[in-house]
Amino acid sequence: MRQSTIKRSTAETDITVEIDLDGTGSYANDTGVGFFDHMLDQLARHSLIDMKITAKGDLHIDAHHTVEDVGIALGQALTSALGDKRGIRRYGSCLLPMDDALLRTALDLSARPFLIWNVAIPTAKIGDFDTELVREFFQALSTHGGITLHVDMLHGINSHHITEAAFKSVAHALRQATEIDPRKSGDIPSTKGAL
Repeated sequence: MRQSTIKRSTAETDITVEIDLDGTGSYANDTGVGFFDHMLDQLARHSLIDMKITAKGDLHIDAHHTVEDVGIALGQALTSALGDKRGIRRYGSCLLPMDDALLRTALDLSARPFLIWNVAIPTAKIGDFDTELVREFFQALSTHGGITLHVDMLHGINSHHITEAAFKSVAHALRQATEIDPRKSGDIPSTKGAL
């Protein structure tokens, strides 16, 4: 069963993440940050990873700790659910258009975290959401999920479209990478024999 539950409690946040890699993309995300919940919903729906995330954070300060810590916990949940990564495709990519925005993601579930983020979001906020937190989320996800993650914006004008296209593009790449390859379902996808 490729499922995981991670609980993370600090002085700043209290977070529970439940995922099922073999789901249908169902979601129930409640972080107290409306736009971020919308993005997490997109991540679940388009990756087909069932996702339930609850977070109580120090939102009276700002959303930084909540968004970053959700990224940490979600990365840990992915690592846990993948286990030894036997049988997965390992790599995923997506070129995703959304109106004016065109985002490209390529990722490797390599256990070697690295983020390349070439995304320029033109406004500092989307509603009340600080757009600099989008990179913070993906940095935490990459680091704690052991993901080599490249995200590039090829076109984009509207901040909402750019951000949503980034989440959807990562989601589609994750779907590919986490899927079981029926031709190699019993093997570790590396000549090293371990990831």
